[in-house]
Amino acid sequence: MKEYEKNRDFFNSYLKGDRYLWAFISLLAIFSFLPVYSASTNLVTTYGGTNTVFSYLFKHALFLLVGFCILFFTQFIDYKYFYRMSIFSMPVVFILLVFTISQEKELDGVNASRWLHIPIINISFQTSSIAGLVLFIYCARYLAKKKTERINFINSFFSLLFPMFFIIGLIFPANGSTAVIVFISVLILLFIGGYPLTGVMGVLLMGILFAGIYIYSVIKWGDKNPMNRVYTWKSRIEKFLDHESEESYQMKQSKTAIVLGKKFGRGPGKSVLKAFLPQSSSDFIYAIIIEEYGSVGGIILLFIYLLILLRIMVIATKVKNYFCSLLVLAVGFPIINQALINMGIAVGLFPVTGQTLPLISAGGTSMWVTFFSFGIILSVSRIIYEDSTHTNNLVNKTNYNNYNSS
Repeated sequence: MKEYEKNRDFFNSYLKGDRYLWAFISLLAIFSFLPVYSASTNLVTTYGGTNTVFSYLFKHALFLLVGFCILFFTQFIDYKYFYRMSIFSMPVVFILLVFTISQEKELDGVNASRWLHIPIINISFQTSSIAGLVLFIYCARYLAKKKTERINFINSFFSLLFPMFFIIGLIFPANGSTAVIVFISVLILLFIGGYPLTGVMGVLLMGILFAGIYIYSVIKWGDKNPMNRVYTWKSRIEKFLDHESEESYQMKQSKTAIVLGKKFGRGPGKSVLKAFLPQSSSDFIYAIIIEEYGSVGGIILLFIYLLILLRIMVIATKVKNYFCSLLVLAVGFPIINQALINMGIAVGLFPVTGQTLPLISAGGTSMWVTFFSFGIILSVSRIIYEDSTHTNNLVNKTNYNNYNSS
């Protein structure tokens, strides 16, 4: 009993916010060691050198450790700082994106201008992940601020739509899939935040129009340089839509891994396709999970993400501050969208993209942004529990006074 009370006091003192969300995040992070350890065989085979499976596993553990540190400290930040942060962060994000896309980096013959390298500490990060998060918070702030005002397409163009299209437009050329996910997430947020439905449809049509103009211009007048991602997108979409054409090597290996997994899988670490499936430790890790843990394991993992979505919705509906509700949905929905898209790609529901599985795939920037997003949600959920505790204390005090007076 004392041990239980001690653990409860520790949680109440240091781990703030929604306990279920803490449990789901920890569960996914701990489980990630198994598929990452197994799938790292492909990295050793591909890159060779002095790296071993254990070195990649240690790197993953380090990323998770930093991620949990980000999560731990973010939970203590008051939501008001996120409200102010979005305004000052937008210009910084603009500069980072412009600088990143102007690098024109090339990796294995294709455009790799999505990473920004910091030479002194020798770390690369995806500016698109950070930009997307800042944009979500900025949109939540705008919608909360204009809650009592009549918003329309015209009066929100320069203060909301222009910055949104500018950021997404800078992400799009080098990282089309991320730009699409950010755009869809913003549309969902606009709809939930009370933006007129006609305005949402107008924003959607504008996004399709701008993307279409860019793609058409590149195909019509641009050179067929593989550095340009448009031809990669075109090839992937054509193969996905044409059922008679031969599938890509990645999709073949991914579907083979899923078929080999059957109901209960081959067992932890016993994947055969992990050594042949490209990006098996990141983009296609879900296929390796199904091969080793079966369709049952894949469904359980999907169910955990849906439970996280449920907790996000519960927190958003329970908190009394309108900005906090929008903030939780703004940073939470993209995580679930990314997870569902990653799983859908592995089973052949969507064209191949470069999206990782949140909290599971090996990676750096995307994982840290995910932890930061969850930290924001926990920070908001802390308000609910503090209000609840305060109310309970008042009730107990009232009952105690009534008892003494009687």
